[in-house]
Amino acid sequence: MHAFDAVVIGAGAAGLFCAGVAGRLGVKVLLLDHGEKVAEKIRISGGGRCNFTNRDLDPRAPQRHFLGENPHFCRSALSRYTAADFVALVQRHGIPFHEKHKGQLFGDRSSEDFIRMLLDECEAGGVQRWQPCRVSALRARGDGSAPLYEIETDRGTVRTPRVVIATGGLSIPKIGASDFGYRMAQQFGLRVVPPRPALVPLTFGGDDWAPYAQLAGLSLPVRIATTGAGTKGPAAAFDEDLLFTHRGLSGPAVLQISSYWQPGEALRIDLAAGTGLAQALRDAKARSRKRLANELAAFVPARLADAWVQRAPAWQRPVNEVPDKALDALAQALARWELLPSGTEGYRKAEVTAGGIDTRELSSKTMESSKQPGLHFIGEVVDVTGWLGGYNFQWAWSSGWACAQALAGL
Repeated sequence: MHAFDAVVIGAGAAGLFCAGVAGRLGVKVLLLDHGEKVAEKIRISGGGRCNFTNRDLDPRAPQRHFLGENPHFCRSALSRYTAADFVALVQRHGIPFHEKHKGQLFGDRSSEDFIRMLLDECEAGGVQRWQPCRVSALRARGDGSAPLYEIETDRGTVRTPRVVIATGGLSIPKIGASDFGYRMAQQFGLRVVPPRPALVPLTFGGDDWAPYAQLAGLSLPVRIATTGAGTKGPAAAFDEDLLFTHRGLSGPAVLQISSYWQPGEALRIDLAAGTGLAQALRDAKARSRKRLANELAAFVPARLADAWVQRAPAWQRPVNEVPDKALDALAQALARWELLPSGTEGYRKAEVTAGGIDTRELSSKTMESSKQPGLHFIGEVVDVTGWLGGYNFQWAWSSGWACAQALAGL
């Protein structure tokens, strides 16, 4: 029988960080994970360089960058351990980084720098790590005043008064995603908000998509928004790059909006955002005899212009022969392209999982279950989902830090 002050299950971003912080605070910590490697999501993130946080995160208004049934839940942890705090840790470890776009911070070299940093923090805190090690059962043995848990593992039974579930969501199963955290929550009577893929490409089926399949690989800046039609979800809009794929749409614009999109809801895309296209086309008509597609290519990629004008015979002529009404209709069609996704690429391509442990079941200060003393949930397994761009990693650091303080009695 092994005994520890706390056991953290899941050696991803949140679990590693929580274990390291708690260990440095004097907590005797065991870190378990069923995989052979730690932090696979860190390893593949940011094109292998890790988008580890975002400078634009405002902990005074977390609902701006996070969603869930209660977006305000994350305010406590995010305001107590900020992006600047994690940046300071990165700097102490001498890891070079840069800001890429809209506050997104990336390592200059490799994601391995950040994994090594987290492992070094665990080592400095005396954290024991069993890996690979599967958990076959988690049982509560104590009472509310003195919680005690028994954990059955591949390496024997462990006893501890504190268990931290940091097993993430269902995204990217090939790197070890599992539903363990949700099952443990349900075992102890906690509500789970139904999980769904988020930050995920969208698909479009049938003949309606055929004219656009030929545009696979094309990218352009757009404004994309939910329409709210037939749903009760929050409205959202993003100015980001869109990518056409063989099966549908991807790129930062679609990944962002996918977290808010609900099945059966149409999306509205402005393919020529900020161009003043209607007036520009009228100006071209007054001075040019080029094909309308050629003039349109000054505002959107030529492949898109060529494909778009095929939608109406009036647009397949020299610009000076196109009626003003038809020019206005073209500008309007590009500015308000509405389309109905048939679905998503699923967990296989989703960067994160939305939904998870209902935040009404947890303390925002300690991440501990209100129903089950001594049981904590942190990171992606909780119903807190951030925007693309380092926000989800910051939630991992902040929720892990808040939990570690509680494990140390602070």
